[in-house]
Amino acid sequence: MKFIDEFRDHTRARQTLEHITTLVEKICRDRPAPLRIMEVCGGHTHAIFHYGLEAMLPKQLELIHGPGCPVCVLPMGRVDDCLAIAERPEVILATFGDAIRVPGSRKSLLQAKAEGADVRIVYSPMDALDLAIRHPEREVVFFGLGFETTIPSTALTITQAQRQRITNFSVFCNHITIIPTLKAILENPDHRLDGFLGPGHVSMIIGTEPYRFIAEHYRCPVVISGFEPLDILQSLLMVVRQLHDGRAEVENQYQRLVSRDGNPAALQAVHEVYESRQSCEWRGLGPIEDSGMQIRQAYAAYDAERKFSLPNQQVADPEALRCGEVLTGNLKPWQCELFGSQCSPESPCGALMVSSEGACAAYFQYGGPRAEQHEEVSP
Repeated sequence: MKFIDEFRDHTRARQTLEHITTLVEKICRDRPAPLRIMEVCGGHTHAIFHYGLEAMLPKQLELIHGPGCPVCVLPMGRVDDCLAIAERPEVILATFGDAIRVPGSRKSLLQAKAEGADVRIVYSPMDALDLAIRHPEREVVFFGLGFETTIPSTALTITQAQRQRITNFSVFCNHITIIPTLKAILENPDHRLDGFLGPGHVSMIIGTEPYRFIAEHYRCPVVISGFEPLDILQSLLMVVRQLHDGRAEVENQYQRLVSRDGNPAALQAVHEVYESRQSCEWRGLGPIEDSGMQIRQAYAAYDAERKFSLPNQQVADPEALRCGEVLTGNLKPWQCELFGSQCSPESPCGALMVSSEGACAAYFQYGGPRAEQHEEVSP
């Protein structure tokens, strides 16, 4: 297929859905519980709701919305640390738009900006470096967020800053990696999963090989998926076929962009600038070993955590907030008592309602509290 409308063809969607339904019914004939497939990436979650795919699937197939939204898994204490930097009078804090409204324990970056902090939205870390060049009298700090998809661009920006000897630029690093997180989910006895839709954008960088342990050790199928409706439906069919055949393999549906070994140049840049943190806290999952990145000593001059004194406190979410349970697939967004009332995109209580990849935002925008009912909808 070459054109976008081919990835949204109604006839092919119906045919694929028929194949999925036939296989799921065979698998679940003697099985009381539904098949549970986790789409790891928040981009998949929003595509699923945008195109109404979940409502078209058989009731015996349940989609679990995973922790593949970097803003959503950001713990409240790290937002507070970022606020401590942003509120310094000498600092320009540069951030992606998704992060500006995420609540900390006291306020969000947007509220801090309204109170006088110099917080600016940028579209890339190079935009933040350009701010540092244009404002040599100020300290410019980039709020580095994201999985392997965005880590290389931050790494290359840091190396560029070093080459140009720009000393008023640094990164508050909150980059995280997906593989240790998937392992933590699989090790948790409360999480029963039958398969994964692997993240397409992350896999463009890391390739398909890092997922092999999921199939080989946990006997759980993984299919790397694209983001168009037929991509997702075909990927679900590939997972269901593996389950029907008794196989557990890593398959690549997104072959037009994802290769076996990923992007070697991007991986080299990441390795040069970053190393693993011994432990990294995730909202809803707690500390996960080797799941976060930190800037190497060779680039310490560009590490905002070394440059500024930060509180570094762990802050628990408010008791009524159920973000952690939603992130781990133990709760649907509409089951949170705050959903749609006290917590909405206009007045969010948690990050999952803020981010463009958050599960709560997807449910609110496309499904609302009845998104779970699997109404009969034609593709």
